[in-house]
Amino acid sequence: MASRTAGRTDTGTRTRLEPWQAGLVGGVAGGVAFGAMMTMTMGPIIEMAIPGMYGLGPSLAVGWAIHMLNSIVLGVVFGALLGTTGFGNRLGSNASIAAAGLAYGIVLWLVLASFVMPAWVGAMTEMAPPVPDWNGQSLLGHAVYGVILGLAYALIART
Repeated sequence: MASRTAGRTDTGTRTRLEPWQAGLVGGVAGGVAFGAMMTMTMGPIIEMAIPGMYGLGPSLAVGWAIHMLNSIVLGVVFGALLGTTGFGNRLGSNASIAAAGLAYGIVLWLVLASFVMPAWVGAMTEMAPPVPDWNGQSLLGHAVYGVILGLAYALIART
């Protein structure tokens, strides 16, 4: 006598994003939020300092483009770090990944915004920002970037 065994077949059509791709999307989301904050509270930085780092004249559009490119690259790095280390899977909740994003944003502020950027701007332009540049608004912007990056990563990579 023949028997039949029923098996579960997954027929979903949704494509799961790789961790670096989730980081890219999170970088865009965080970059837009941080860029809006920067435009409203630190206009000269996005309009003059960021383009000036690349030898370009003042331009809000160019500053935004460079800021978004940086946000995307740093988001991809975040996603790749969480994905390759497995850390993203070991974190138990979306809030934990958002906290990891917050920590990442603070590290970016500490290293890149406080030391690298002011030194680079000083070398490439006539501006002379202090090194380190402990700007509280910049810290807040980087923290917001990191939290949004982490939340977006959690919602995209873990679904």
